[in-house]
Amino acid sequence: MISDVPFRARLESGAPIVADGAMGTMLHARGVDLASCLDALNQTRPSLVTEIHAAYLAAGAELIETNTFGANRYKLSSHGLGDQVAALNRRGVELARLAVERGAAPAFIAGSVGPLGVRLAPYGRVTPDQAFAAFHEQIAALAAAGAQAILIETMSDVREAEQAVRAARNATDLPVLVSLTFTRDDRTLLGDAPGEAAATLQALGVEAIGANCSGGPAQLLRIVDRMRNAAPAAILSVMPNAGWPEQVSGRIAYPATPAYLAEHARAYRAAGARVIGGCCGTTPEHIAAVRRALDAPAPATPSAVVVLDSPTAQDAAALPDRPTRLSDRLQRRDFVVAVEMDPPRGLSTHRLMAGASLLAEAGADTINVADSPMARMRMSPWAVCHQLQHELGLETVLHFPTRGRSLLRIQGDLLAAHALGVRNVFVVLGDPTAIGDYPEAMDDFDVVPSGLIRLIKSGFNSGVDHAGADLGGPTSFTVGCALNLTPPDPQRELRALRRKVQAGADFALTQPVFDPPAAQAFLDRYESEYGPLELPVLAGLLPLINERHADYLHNEVPGVRIPESHRRRIAAAGEAGPAEGLRLAREIVAALRPSVQGIYLMPPFSRYDLAAELVEAVRREPLSAGPARRGS
Repeated sequence: MISDVPFRARLESGAPIVADGAMGTMLHARGVDLASCLDALNQTRPSLVTEIHAAYLAAGAELIETNTFGANRYKLSSHGLGDQVAALNRRGVELARLAVERGAAPAFIAGSVGPLGVRLAPYGRVTPDQAFAAFHEQIAALAAAGAQAILIETMSDVREAEQAVRAARNATDLPVLVSLTFTRDDRTLLGDAPGEAAATLQALGVEAIGANCSGGPAQLLRIVDRMRNAAPAAILSVMPNAGWPEQVSGRIAYPATPAYLAEHARAYRAAGARVIGGCCGTTPEHIAAVRRALDAPAPATPSAVVVLDSPTAQDAAALPDRPTRLSDRLQRRDFVVAVEMDPPRGLSTHRLMAGASLLAEAGADTINVADSPMARMRMSPWAVCHQLQHELGLETVLHFPTRGRSLLRIQGDLLAAHALGVRNVFVVLGDPTAIGDYPEAMDDFDVVPSGLIRLIKSGFNSGVDHAGADLGGPTSFTVGCALNLTPPDPQRELRALRRKVQAGADFALTQPVFDPPAAQAFLDRYESEYGPLELPVLAGLLPLINERHADYLHNEVPGVRIPESHRRRIAAAGEAGPAEGLRLAREIVAALRPSVQGIYLMPPFSRYDLAAELVEAVRREPLSAGPARRGS
């Protein structure tokens, strides 16, 4: 039966509320493909949805979530159901109400609202206003159909959760619960720690905050405790997975037993959680065990929390020693798109990983990871390269400056990079420490870039170090060099390029190009002095954002000159500067394409959404067979 007590009052009463468990797990157990649109079952198999709701009610659940987790315009559109948002959400509430009305005990209906399935800018191309509109559309339908609360759950981006809360507050006065999901390192996908996230959510004035999904019961006990410490006045909810999933006979299975979850349910209550249920892998049997545990008159002391270890990393050194994918593309004369990313300043790589994933989806071939750009302290790029390759399957290019490294350290660092599976390196002198965070740091170098290129190509790739000692086998590095196509001293740059070519460089990455005719003139001059340039060149591309950005680059960044016509054009665009900058960048690519073999894109201010838009635009252009100037 539908409870006649307002849910907000029930929530504030202090007694724990038992929520239901997984919907997807139960549907999968009944033969439903998890890749299908589960929300569409509200219309196509309503009796199945109602049956699962009824099973949780019979197990003792007091809070039933509607089968609308993915019923937003973005996720539904991927199934061709983008026009069914209102209908599917309305039907989801109706089915839950039908089950509750048939139940023997009072219960509440929460409208389930999951993430949109797309990333918000700057890690995606959905604006906050667009996210707000999508959430508002779904939540308004849930409220109008009779939901008694809105449960915004499994959110991995606190900023996205904020837009969902804004939409809920605008669409209805129903109580709002917000629940985040965390990775194995106890952070959200974009790097927010539980305490930080709890403080942010509490400031939004929602009725309850918490965590769901994530790893398993032990991890969420740890997380809910940190949330309570950061937001002691907040009402907390916790709905864990039944442990980490595994494949058993072609199906997804979860190891946590009902008794194990029940033991943690008592610990959640002791930690201050008010709403306790389950997520992926939990069943009516799990919820029944939770109900019995929380109904017990005397709270038991929870057993010690099991700290989850990080997943065991596969040995990246086992990668086969063969030409890299980048090398293969260059050999085939494919048009290559490389994108530069800076390592984080602190411990978390989550935002970087989200941006890299977006860029890969847009069509980037490789991610170039800078090493202490502008001589500022950042995480080692080796670790970032390894993580991108291991977790996302993206090939990377490691920036390898010679400045600040002795010959001894250079060789040890190269071995370390190779052991981590990093095979593409971009050799560069590096920014002087005087301009960075630690101006007193050592700024010497034993090897110039052309010398290091020769050491790698003639030494390490032949199996010997600088002293001729055996390395135990050859390395398989593909080596890039730096180039300025519009240098202040063309003759000096030509000589430096010639040395790098003779040292064995495999490709070149250039400074940002804003003057294609001047770049073409430089390439023509090289050919007239040394013959055709066989070295694949990836032209630097840095989209302009606004007038101040253009003026700064032109006046303060060495080696960058922006024609006055471009600066006037960006200035005239005003607030539309980013869009005009993208148009200008596309024109530059079109002008350079016959003479270069790719682009080296540098996202301005970590605007990965703009970079992804440009990558997609470049990919839509007709494919080139490679630079026309190069010989066979």
